[in-house]
Amino acid sequence: MKIEVGSVDEMVAFGQKIGQLVRGGTVIELIGDVGAGKTTLVRGIATGLKVDENIQSPTFTIQLTYHGRDGLRLCHYDFYRLTSAGIMSEEIEETLNDPRAIIVVEWAGAVAGVLSDDRLSVTLTSPTETSRNLSLQAGGQSSRDLLEKLAQYLPPSIDYEVIG
Repeated sequence: MKIEVGSVDEMVAFGQKIGQLVRGGTVIELIGDVGAGKTTLVRGIATGLKVDENIQSPTFTIQLTYHGRDGLRLCHYDFYRLTSAGIMSEEIEETLNDPRAIIVVEWAGAVAGVLSDDRLSVTLTSPTETSRNLSLQAGGQSSRDLLEKLAQYLPPSIDYEVIG
């Protein structure tokens, strides 16, 4: 699926819809340059999960956890500063086994071998200062189901095209 969002508000709205549709065990990989909108998308996901906390980028802390609706936890990882995951591989592997965890990973290269193949990969690019192009790719049945649900609920202000 390819989506174009024209503003920060649209990015948050799209993330919010993801947050409303995800269930425990969902893994989302965010791919994009610095400033592409990854943390903004996570803020929207958190809103959809009814997280009441201020969402920060975990660039320096590597991992932040937020509590949301229905006992779900949003586990936000950022491996930008790491070339290998080290002990974080064990932590993320443990989190993958938690049926109440929604895992969002930025700069996932350091843990690519640990992450589930069934993940939603979102590639963000910035054609202009305010707009973003998102390419979403499912890696398995659970993430494919999420993509199908997303396509049904996109706000009319977001242009999208389902591919594949």
